[in-house]
Amino acid sequence: MERVLVTGGGGFIGKALVRALAGRGVETVVIGRNPYPDLDALGVRCVQGDIRDREALEAALRGCDTVFHVAAKAGIWGDRQEYWSINCTGTSNVIAACRATGVSRLVYTSTPSVVFDGNDLEGVDESTPYAARPLCSYAASKIAAEQEILRANHDNLRTIALRPHLVWGPGDQHLIPRLLDRGRSGMLSIVGSGNNRVDITYIDNVVHAHLLAADNLHTSASGAGQTFFIGQEQPVVLWQWINTLFARLNIPPVTRKVPLAVAYGAGMVLETAYGLFGKKEEPRMTRFLAHQLAKSHWFSHRRAEALLGYQPLVPTVTGLDRLVDWLRGGGTSQT
Repeated sequence: MERVLVTGGGGFIGKALVRALAGRGVETVVIGRNPYPDLDALGVRCVQGDIRDREALEAALRGCDTVFHVAAKAGIWGDRQEYWSINCTGTSNVIAACRATGVSRLVYTSTPSVVFDGNDLEGVDESTPYAARPLCSYAASKIAAEQEILRANHDNLRTIALRPHLVWGPGDQHLIPRLLDRGRSGMLSIVGSGNNRVDITYIDNVVHAHLLAADNLHTSASGAGQTFFIGQEQPVVLWQWINTLFARLNIPPVTRKVPLAVAYGAGMVLETAYGLFGKKEEPRMTRFLAHQLAKSHWFSHRRAEALLGYQPLVPTVTGLDRLVDWLRGGGTSQT
């Protein structure tokens, strides 16, 4: 890699990836809808633009040999059309712009949500089929986008799709802060038995996987046209891990339990009400969230180990220490 473009470079994963590329001495361009002064300070060229604007993408891509397509509309609630326009049309534009400008390598940030159908997923691999009935627009749109990325793989454009799960660590301004806010306000309940295990992925390991994927595409390309689950060395018991984090931060543990059927029903009612009244904010519970909180969803990483050479650089225990130190320090800066 000599010159790369990162879409979504101002987000949690994108910004950490850009910093790692800068540390490697790789010339980096970021395209995003906002200015990023902290990235400017690293010598990164920041282009204000939208991935739904193909002309802007092509202009930013000229001279690049690799694209990390990280940008997406995430979350479990929102306007369906916006999910599809950003996640699907945006991805189509990235692919088309790569072809138009001669970019030959494309690493796409996907999600394990593409295979989550509401049932337990325990140690499954990449042969698991896509969810037949995705429970949110995010998952549905990411399925379509990932499929297009894989179809685009060709001798002239090598592609890989990575599926990191529940990304966390210093710099996170969404998942962990929301979890802590709900914990402090007593608004969290264990959904189901509380024994479900899940994959989580420390941010440095996610970045490591992206760099390995790009390196693979520029060398043997043995991973081209394939998907890869990315996670830690072992899954965690979700509610046990949450309560461990809470204990380190003097937040009362979550002990109250709610049956999955009750949480699912509440999610259905809230989704219907929010839809009828056109509410933009995310409901406290949705059908997708109920299943995510109650079911096991952890994955085999053997393919990533075998083809990409992936092994977590930061163990879960070390990552938790770093996260707690960052949160105790104010949790406001990217590290």
